[in-house]
Amino acid sequence: MTDTSGSPGLFPFREETSPNVVGARKTGVLPYQQLHEMVRTHAIVSTVAIEPDQIQPASLDLRLGRRAYRVRASFLPGPNSTVMERVGQLDGLPPIDLDNGAVFEAGAVYVVELLESVALTADVVGVANPKSSTGRLDVLTRLIADRATAFDRIEGNYDGPLYIEVAPLTFNVVVRPGVRLNQLRFQRGAGSGVLPQSETEKLYKAGQLIGLHEPLLPLREGGLVPVTVDLRGDSAGAIVGYKAKKYTNKIDVTKIDHYGPAEFWDEIRGSDGRLNLDKGDFYILATREDVGVPRQMAAEMVPYDTRSGEFRVHYAGFFDPGFGWADGKAAGSKAVLEVRSYGVSFTLEHGQIVGWLRYAPIASGFTTKLYGSDMKSNYQGQGLALAKQFKKWPASWK
Repeated sequence: MTDTSGSPGLFPFREETSPNVVGARKTGVLPYQQLHEMVRTHAIVSTVAIEPDQIQPASLDLRLGRRAYRVRASFLPGPNSTVMERVGQLDGLPPIDLDNGAVFEAGAVYVVELLESVALTADVVGVANPKSSTGRLDVLTRLIADRATAFDRIEGNYDGPLYIEVAPLTFNVVVRPGVRLNQLRFQRGAGSGVLPQSETEKLYKAGQLIGLHEPLLPLREGGLVPVTVDLRGDSAGAIVGYKAKKYTNKIDVTKIDHYGPAEFWDEIRGSDGRLNLDKGDFYILATREDVGVPRQMAAEMVPYDTRSGEFRVHYAGFFDPGFGWADGKAAGSKAVLEVRSYGVSFTLEHGQIVGWLRYAPIASGFTTKLYGSDMKSNYQGQGLALAKQFKKWPASWK
């Protein structure tokens, strides 16, 4: 691959001071300092210099390139094709130039070249998710690599370009080169994506993963931590959610704290602790529980499980080390839920289990940067919150 970002002149690598961790794992999710090392050694490269704030405590923000392709349908290239070969077969040419901004229409499917590419070793895989603001705009994104047989996954030994499938589901959105819609995690070692259940249970009971002062729900098999939905709020008539309106103006994703929320959303106020999810509509809700991610691990929301109902509760599933975690416990940050009912309408009840968190160890046992305390973090300390493109709702949920 051609490298431009690994040059010390463009992106100097600075060794971070690391705490002394006894018995640290070599396998697990690669943290901030190891992502820096991947840039330095050209395992991560870019056609435009990588920006320092792209590297998060345990993930890498990916940026849109200049060219996008509107295709007839979503696809996977399969083991014998590149992404661009399949784009040509699906009538995606000629490309759309994003330089001056381009509108991606709701209901359409686009494939966009990313600025970043990777050259992985055999023992490292990549796993991708939408960023929080992307999910809260009801924009489905999925990473695609050449010859991939699964979305959002890069196999070991992959050396090549990366692409993103973008499918706005509710709003028309405006995008430009450099926009960050998804993020990538790297994991080293077999089984590195799951913390052993015994360790998860110990931290769970100690209040480091969930902050809720009542009897804890049992973990699900595999050490998954349950979270429940808040449909009552902290006072009578409090806002407990938002429902997306249809046929609104387009949203430029680069504009922060810009749009009046009432133009795009209807508020949902708590009453009897029950909410009917209308088929095909999109909702923003929040968990009852505070969610925390200790320094030595990362977390991911399991987005869809028919055992809890025919709905999806999360697009943007990554929680970095330090999210909602302070003084050795989970405190002050809810998990915001991006909810869409599939197939049939579905009635949610207050306190119903709506998702599960999967915790994974950090390789080396620590990250030198924490979400919230060491890095600018839009959603640390969040309650119910819309995407960062919207102004705050006039009546606060808190």
